[in-house]
Amino acid sequence: MYIPDIELQPAAAIRQYQEREVLHQIGYLQQFSPFYKAWFAQHGITPDSIRSLEDLTKIPPVTKDELQERNWEFLCVDKSKIAEYTTTSGTLGHPVVMALTDHDLQRLAYNEYISFCCADGTDKDVYQLMLTLDRQFMAGMAYYTGIRKLGAGVLRVGPGVPSMQWENIRRIQPTTIVAVPSFIIKLLAYAQEHGIDINTSSVKKAICIGENIRNLDFSYNVLGKKITDHWNIQLYSTYASTEMQAAFTECKAGNGGHHHPELLYVELLDEHNQPVAPGQDGEVTITTLGVEGMPLLRYKTGDICRYEAAPCSCGRHTLRLSPVIGRKKQMIKYKGTTLYPPALFDLLSDMQEVKEYLVEVFSNEIGTDDITLHLAAVSENEDTDRRIRSYLQGKLRVIPDIQYHSAADILKKQFPEGARKPIKFVDNRQRLAN
Repeated sequence: MYIPDIELQPAAAIRQYQEREVLHQIGYLQQFSPFYKAWFAQHGITPDSIRSLEDLTKIPPVTKDELQERNWEFLCVDKSKIAEYTTTSGTLGHPVVMALTDHDLQRLAYNEYISFCCADGTDKDVYQLMLTLDRQFMAGMAYYTGIRKLGAGVLRVGPGVPSMQWENIRRIQPTTIVAVPSFIIKLLAYAQEHGIDINTSSVKKAICIGENIRNLDFSYNVLGKKITDHWNIQLYSTYASTEMQAAFTECKAGNGGHHHPELLYVELLDEHNQPVAPGQDGEVTITTLGVEGMPLLRYKTGDICRYEAAPCSCGRHTLRLSPVIGRKKQMIKYKGTTLYPPALFDLLSDMQEVKEYLVEVFSNEIGTDDITLHLAAVSENEDTDRRIRSYLQGKLRVIPDIQYHSAADILKKQFPEGARKPIKFVDNRQRLAN
């Protein structure tokens, strides 16, 4: 298993390395980035005024608003050097184009290679990819190239269709699946319905993408428990975004996603853009290292996490990120209670009475948040409705508006045309406010 030497170095050596790389990146941006040239001038920043990581606080962070509105100003190379065009999923607005050079594609493959190594991958593994590999989706391409760099086998099945997934597992005998955790639950349900003995299958590991499988103390959450209670496989959580062109992936210890300091400088900032201490909530803010096409400096991802700084039992000395607590723009204030969508997802996933769900939030006539839960219940009767409402009352102290639908209708809402991953949260607050 390959571990980059820098990840085994003491924290002081990692910081010294990162300082050198960040300062080099600032020089590159000053020379080649139309956006950052203007950003530095607007805020009175000269490269000479940034001499250490501590000086970075002089540079105001950049948000997705700037990246959306001035997308092509972030490009640092001639368009003739662009090898691949990818886009963000557009969860919090219209999609952003991220253009990669050939060098950036190689960096991306390296990121996934060391990430799969972190998740105990070897060249003896065969990976079954249960995710979109088209629609300008960076992750699908990244996983594929990283697996090839690892020297392992890869099986591109794509998302959905449990019957096809199980047929390929039976015929090809993959050791590892890469999938959204809620889809793994559907695999389990299909196996149970069709008499498939999952624990005699070839699959021993699952790389879980797009959804949390752990609580903040790194114990399994509802999704993680539902999988491991039935399937004796090792789960590895990941956190990534198109903008960072990198990933945080768990090792076998399962105590947070490991930072790759050769690829990213990461800060967790409070609402005043000040760094938070280990174990405190902060917005993940990244500076990409080694990116040629569209590098980012102090880019606020909108994701709220915590971090751990102590060395891991695997030997790495890099910081580790918690599961995503929520997205800053998706925080809900509902009748005196502050919620993030993942907390609601955990509650709904834990209810035996609920098969599928979608959470909708909107602004009411007095300007506060209201929630509607769109649910597909196992049975539509008064007793089921009473149990659902009683559970929500006990957990939330309030009962949101509930609308019942068929499972097919909920799935249509979760997978609108062009969607690359399930949509379980719809935020209509800004649209209605405008």
